[in-house]
Amino acid sequence: MGKSEAGIGSGQDAFLEVRVELVDSDPEIWRQLEIRSTLTLDQVHRVLQAAFDWEDAHLHRFTSSDPFAPLRPVDGEVPEASQWLPRQDCEEPSDKPEKDCSLEQLFAVGSGVAFYEYDFGDSWLHRLELVSQRPADGGAPPARLVAGARRGPLEDFGGLPGYEEIMDALADASHPDHDEYSAWVADMTGSTEPFDPAFLDIADVNRTLAKLF
Repeated sequence: MGKSEAGIGSGQDAFLEVRVELVDSDPEIWRQLEIRSTLTLDQVHRVLQAAFDWEDAHLHRFTSSDPFAPLRPVDGEVPEASQWLPRQDCEEPSDKPEKDCSLEQLFAVGSGVAFYEYDFGDSWLHRLELVSQRPADGGAPPARLVAGARRGPLEDFGGLPGYEEIMDALADASHPDHDEYSAWVADMTGSTEPFDPAFLDIADVNRTLAKLF
């Protein structure tokens, strides 16, 4: 069932199959999640943090369209784009509390697409797309990782350009910064095992998700 058939905004309890990709990542870092449609955005925030192994150490926001795309004037004026944030971070008239909006409602505003930005400095931008939906199953967990590729970057890597630079250095023992970055990553992860950017343990992510609700 495509998103046009899914009845976005129907108000019926359902499970949404959502593809989430880290915008501009190459190779692509992505997750396929099943999420209960009635989860509010503060809960979806926790799901995405677990899915990408973020540490919830920075600010975040949800938007119904790409927050970095140029806005087109309407009647000669550029409209303010709505964004959903924790209530305490709402400062502008267009800011809305994320706790007051469900995932289904956000997709209804964005016609099946939404965005989640984490860490306004590094600006990890995630694109969420509604793939399909099915009736809710009372025995299923509120959120589950179905598929995905590659681990999420570590915190404070400097965004995608910094992450790619560090990955290049780690992959090349002759790189002048190899030892320094290897030591830094070992300190960040608490492990001396080589950092494998292709690693993703779906079962471990689902164990973490099961503890959220």
